[in-house]
Amino acid sequence: MVEQLSQREGDCFLLTPNRSMSWRGNIRIWLAAVFLSLIIATGMLLAGAWPVLPFAGLELTALAAAFYYTSRRCQRREVLTFAPELIRLEKGLTRKEQEWELPRRHTRVWQDMPRHPWTPPKLHLQFRGEEISLAPFLNIDDTEELVAILERHGLRVEKRRRPEKLLF
Repeated sequence: MVEQLSQREGDCFLLTPNRSMSWRGNIRIWLAAVFLSLIIATGMLLAGAWPVLPFAGLELTALAAAFYYTSRRCQRREVLTFAPELIRLEKGLTRKEQEWELPRRHTRVWQDMPRHPWTPPKLHLQFRGEEISLAPFLNIDDTEELVAILERHGLRVEKRRRPEKLLF
């Protein structure tokens, strides 16, 4: 998701992954799975298949871990600020963990074109040999919106195709 923020220093944009459900929504889905699993496990227990209970517990634990991991990864955010002479990129989960200040005039923007039409292109900022990925979690529409924003702020987005990686 691309959201414009107001800031005195220049245009500022918040880049976040799309989140289809809140943390409370995830908990409700998990509790529904617990309830359904308990009903099934109780029926199996009454039928004499008691070994089903530990596996039901393992299954629910794995589901809870998957919900937590996915929800945590969806909390990533990047803040992209365009000042008159600089581009500032800040990345982090709950707080700023990394920050780059790049001179606007000497920064290049690369767009790695995907091999499949359903895959979103990946954006990179490059300055002095250092290549910084820019919002790799965005979907196709949001990536196109970000490319338009970059071009509107005077940056030329150069398209490239990465060479195929060999699997052996």
